[in-house]
Amino acid sequence: MSGEPDEERLKELREKKMEQLKEQQGGEGDAEAREEAKQQREAQKKAVLRQNLTDEARKRLNTLKMSKPQRGEQIEQQVVSLAQSGRIQGKIDDEKMKQLLKELTPDSKSFDIQRR
Repeated sequence: MSGEPDEERLKELREKKMEQLKEQQGGEGDAEAREEAKQQREAQKKAVLRQNLTDEARKRLNTLKMSKPQRGEQIEQQVVSLAQSGRIQGKIDDEKMKQLLKELTPDSKSFDIQRR
């Protein structure tokens, strides 16, 4: 399967990062360690998304992130948590992404303005 090399690569990256973090715990590297840990989490998230989304679904998610960054981040986190819990069978295609977005987007409230 194509998913196995990505998982091995992630495992190697985590081990390297842990070694780097242990070396940097000398005091001065606190801010750098946090930044590197943030970058590592971002890289892991991107790898999980690449592994579980088709190209069309990724494009749709990227478009959403460009127009609504906060909403895009929430959807990414949801997809990552679904993938980590094993609740995704196969890849999420564009139709599944549309359905997921519809389920996770709250109903927009409409306002009826009545004039007297």
